Formats: sequence, structure tokens, C-alpha cells
Amino acid sequence: MKRQAALLLGLCLAAGPARAGMFDDEEARKAITALRAQVEASQKTGEERLVKIETGLARIETLVQDRSIDLARQIDELKQELARMRGQIEVQAHQVETLDRRQKDLYVDLDARLRKLEAGAQAQEKQAASTPDPAVEGKAYEAALNQFKLGNYQSSIAAFQSFLAGFPQSQQVSNAQYWIGNAYYELRDYKMAIAAQQKLLASWPDSAKAPDALLNVASSQSAMGETRAARETLQALQKKYPGTPAAEQAKQRASGKR
Repeated sequence: MKRQAALLLGLCLAAGPARAGMFDDEEARKAITALRAQVEASQKTGEERLVKIETGLARIETLVQDRSIDLARQIDELKQELARMRGQIEVQAHQVETLDRRQKDLYVDLDARLRKLEAGAQAQEKQAASTPDPAVEGKAYEAALNQFKLGNYQSSIAAFQSFLAGFPQSQQVSNAQYWIGNAYYELRDYKMAIAAQQKLLASWPDSAKAPDALLNVASSQSAMGETRAARETLQALQKKYPGTPAAEQAKQRASGKR
């Protein structure tokens, strides 16, 4: 626009001398004034457009800055929220770890207490088994022996076996084993009689019933027709338990005397 005004002004000035006769000074001034007004108007319009453009650019810059500030604020808030969540997760993880450790400690403590209680109960059971009531023990032995005396040999065997299981530390165990073998002999189950008496001889060789047990073995062998084995058993009885009533009976049997 400025370039067009300058060009127009130049043309008017160049044509001035040629047309001096056509225009007077007043008209020339009016023309110049009008042209100047047009130039100024054009300049003003251009400046206003520039101002509008600059204003628009400024507004855009402001919006961009505001948007950038808002985005930065949102990002900062997200970072803070993330940090807060991480803190909560760490706290919860610590709480879970603490709870798990406490549960393990409680389990170990409970297990130790249970083991202690079990050990105490077992100790009491062993103590009760090792120190039975003498009165109960005596009654059990007498009841089994009475069954034998009554001729109830099978019941006697069962009663004596129950006695051995209930009172394994009793001083009567070898006697009970002897009567079991003797009851089998009376039932004519000679193999079981021999097995029962051999168990007595193996477990309690120094028992007072050992000589009688060996004599019962010889009797069972003789009843089975094992004459040679019976004779060898009688000889072993005399050699191992000399001076006992059972050894004297063995001597008489060996000599053919009853």
C-alpha cells in the first residue's frame, strides 16, 4: 500500500510541469492533500490489521502458555499421585511382610507348645505304664491263673497274653509265659507249647520257671514221639539247672522212673 501511494505521488509530481496550465496551486494542494489522506488511511488500515494480527498472535501465545501451564500442572499432579500410590504399596507390602512373619512365629510357637504337650503326655503314659497299680497287676495275674486251674486253658492263654501286654515290666512275666506254654500242652498243642517255653528260655533264662519250662519242652517232644529229642532236652536240663526239682524229675525220666 505504501509503495502504491509513493508511485502515485511520483506520477503527479512528474506530470506537474506538463500540466501546469491545467491546474492552479489550490487544486494542486487539494490533490496532494487528498492523496496524503488516502496514504494515511491506507497506513492506518494496515497498522490496524497488523495490530489485530499481533493481538491474535499474542492471544494464541497466551493460550499456548496457559495450556502448557495446565499440562505441566496435570503432569505434576499425576507424579504426586503416583508417588502417593507407591508409598501406599510399600506400606501395604511392609504390613503383609510383618503379618506373614508374625504368623510364622505364631506357628512355630504353637508347634513347639504342641510338641511339649505331646512329650509330656507320652512321658506320663510311660510313667503310668512303668509304674502300674500293684493291686491291678496282681488281680490280672490271679484271674489268668484261675482260668488255668479251672481247666479253661484257652481263656487262660488269652488272659496271660493280655497280662504280658498290659504289664511288660512285671516280675511275673516269665511265670505268665510259662503258664501259656503249659496251657498249650494241656490242649495237646505241643508245637505251640514248645514255642511258648522256648520264648521263656530265650527271654528269661535265669527265671525260676526256666527249669520247669525246659521240662515241659521235653514232655511235649515225648508226646509228639520225638524220643531222642526229649532225651537230649532232659540231659540239657540236668546240666544247665542242676539241683532243681525239675532237674531231679529229668533224671528220673532219663532212668525210666516217673
